[in-house]
Amino acid sequence: MPHIKYKSFFLSFIMCVAFFFLSHGQSKTINSGWQYSEDKTNWQTVNIPHTWNVKDAFDDVAGYRRGLGFYQKQLFVSSKEKDQIFYLKFNAVNQEATVFVNGKKVTNHKGGYTAFTTEITSHINFDSYNIIEVEVDNSHNENIPPLDADFTFYGGIYRDVELIKVPKQHFSLKDFASDGFYVNYDNVSNEKAGVNVTVLIDNFDEKTNTNVDLTIVDAENNLITEKHQKAKLNAKESKTIKVTFPEIKNPKLWSPDDPYLYKLQLTLRDTNGIILDQKYANIGFRWTTIDSENGFFLNGKPLKLIGINRHQDYKNYGNAVPIELQKQDIHLIKNMGANVIRFAHYPHARELYKLCDELGILVWTEIPIVNKVTDSEAFFEVSTTMQKEHIKQYYNYPSVVMFGYMNEIFLRLAFDRKSTKEEKEALKKTTLKLANQLEELTRKLAPNHITVMAGHLNEVYNETGIADVPMLLGWNLYFGWYDAQIEDLGTFLDDQHQRYPNRSLLLSEYGPGADVRIFTKTPKKFDFSTNYQAKLHQSYYKQITNRPFMTGMTAWNFADFGSEFRGDAIPHVNQKGLVQYDRTPKDIYYWYKSVLDTKEPFIHIATDNLKKLTLLEDETFPIQIYSNQPSISVFLNGEKYREYSLENGFVSVDLPLQNGQNRIEVMTHEVYEEKYVHINRIKTFDFENFKRFGINIGSHLYFYDEEQNITFVPDQVYKKGWFGYKNGTAYGITKDKNQGLPHNIKNTDAEPLFQTLLEGCNEYKMDVPEGNYKVILYFVEPQIKPTENIYNLSKNTATIDKKQRIFDVYINEKLIEKQLNLAQAYPEKYGVTLQTKIQTKKGLTLKLNAIEGLPVISGILIEKLD
Repeated sequence: MPHIKYKSFFLSFIMCVAFFFLSHGQSKTINSGWQYSEDKTNWQTVNIPHTWNVKDAFDDVAGYRRGLGFYQKQLFVSSKEKDQIFYLKFNAVNQEATVFVNGKKVTNHKGGYTAFTTEITSHINFDSYNIIEVEVDNSHNENIPPLDADFTFYGGIYRDVELIKVPKQHFSLKDFASDGFYVNYDNVSNEKAGVNVTVLIDNFDEKTNTNVDLTIVDAENNLITEKHQKAKLNAKESKTIKVTFPEIKNPKLWSPDDPYLYKLQLTLRDTNGIILDQKYANIGFRWTTIDSENGFFLNGKPLKLIGINRHQDYKNYGNAVPIELQKQDIHLIKNMGANVIRFAHYPHARELYKLCDELGILVWTEIPIVNKVTDSEAFFEVSTTMQKEHIKQYYNYPSVVMFGYMNEIFLRLAFDRKSTKEEKEALKKTTLKLANQLEELTRKLAPNHITVMAGHLNEVYNETGIADVPMLLGWNLYFGWYDAQIEDLGTFLDDQHQRYPNRSLLLSEYGPGADVRIFTKTPKKFDFSTNYQAKLHQSYYKQITNRPFMTGMTAWNFADFGSEFRGDAIPHVNQKGLVQYDRTPKDIYYWYKSVLDTKEPFIHIATDNLKKLTLLEDETFPIQIYSNQPSISVFLNGEKYREYSLENGFVSVDLPLQNGQNRIEVMTHEVYEEKYVHINRIKTFDFENFKRFGINIGSHLYFYDEEQNITFVPDQVYKKGWFGYKNGTAYGITKDKNQGLPHNIKNTDAEPLFQTLLEGCNEYKMDVPEGNYKVILYFVEPQIKPTENIYNLSKNTATIDKKQRIFDVYINEKLIEKQLNLAQAYPEKYGVTLQTKIQTKKGLTLKLNAIEGLPVISGILIEKLD
């Protein structure tokens, strides 16, 4: 099928899809009681889902185990079932699986995110136990995508394993682990819907006759239409039959606001009327179009797609997440008001697509060809097979609008310093060739779907022409985080639309990292504060909704997720989520709800993470309030403070919070919310209310340290009667990067405290009252640099001058540490603390006397002992 370039005003797609369950006990999960070993010697009992990387992908040791894992299980099969056909189904194994039954190899599957089945009847020993063995390998393999990506490739059998038994005539289980049937529509409108079903039947017996019965009922179980068709099966034949229903009049349409589902039942009977096989499906009638000028249309009406990307892993589970926990994700996403999910960057559990059908969430689903391709026949073959599995297994869902196949496919090319110019050009051609092949395949197998891929901020997508291959192009854009400034998003999109007016666009990824322990009054680019996260998302939303040509936007990411090599504020975790790794919502989740969910009045006061907040003198702190109401009344400690109008779903309020507990109330005529915030307010000179005081040196950020149960305040130049540095500069801080050290700090969970620091600070003063104090000093050596992280997408790679750094540490002339040499004493990037007790009558003066190089310091915690 040749590549088709669409130049018409509209791209129209009509589809309706379904989900089935096996019935009559034909399928059972066999997840319990597997034996697992890394070396076939030391075995342990595990249950599926299982991964061997649940711990080592998050420890302080660089890297995680990528290699072989071995599983085995015993299954008893009775001779009473000899007339049945048996299959094993693995719903996902990462990433290559070789399966043995009673010592004989039955299949090998490459690819970690799609299901596969294998027929095992001839290998079974009846009336005895059968040994199922699975050899799993998650090693890097140049011929299996993904080759490289910003997420962890957990190894293991991490989705359900099923033992399926069926009669000798049954709906096919061999068509790339699909349902064995496909629901299609000639057309769908408000007035009518034409339905046809392609059914695949396998016969493992001699020539025989069967009957296929199909019925459609509505959500109230009223019969809508039915069809009966005879099927003559030759011996050992796999047969395809097509069943066309009479046209359905005035169908109830499926949409996010009203996800109305019909039900399809497929029954295979023998000539005596005995049921051989039966499957069920949910059907949703709808049609979609995309327009390069006016965006996305559902059932003829414009709909701005606003939603999220999702990775499947979960804190303390890796990718082996119980399905009920995963289902909670979909409910959280729907509760936020999202109308679209991009399942990134691979097919997710099928149960979640079914839930999207039921809740009314549109889906972009894709295969994991990420960052780069290999120019080999094997890579092309695996990629093609993967997309066939993907389409056939996920075809029957009303929610699935888009099938994708590539993400940021030229990312590695930009960071490849070894390949020649000729080699890079050859790889571009190879990548384009694969894209065209996958596009052609996808349009052939899924003609009523939208094809899609996503690129990153690089002109190479336009130069190679790959941006014009899919029907819809997603741009992954991080203006204000990795690139330029927040407001440059709109400028870029306008330029692209002007240059390529016939191209439909979607903002497929965006968002900054954010740690709920970090907050600030002065949010800055790349500082990981929740305040900057709010600033960027709120601006992006306005920039996209103000541009009719943009199909929509999907935030990166729904939840924080594992990325082993990352050195974010929480190492090994990409923190761009709207919710935390354990799915506790960040404040930005509630802001999205305020602009997307208009069904019920809603208020959220964004103070949940303002813990142990210290404020100086009469200092205020801005508190954001989110609501889908036009105006609110704010009360502080029982007194009415002010009324506010909201714009873009929020208002920021500087409240004069008093020392101690504060009660904040926000209300309208229809909804009410209250929160309590505890403030430690310290007065100048006498440090009234002062017991413990922490300073996040070299930073403009507040940081809550859970272990110490204190919030460290931002740093400042020394002010008489207060605290601050006399000299020094913030290490690694620029106008575009405000994290300091983008690396894991060993021996601590308080990375944000260590990642910012002052260099060349010889004197730091704290004008505390007379008394006895415990002082803890925090240090890290910034010159020790781990492996480069290419996912900062920065054009410049930082270089570090590894000079010797030796200094003495004094407090009030008392020597705390002689000739401190962090690089020598701690050859890895290690969080170091020095602790002392000291009595003073005139404050505390920290002196870092340089012997060689420039001294550094990250933080100070002082505690009054009397």
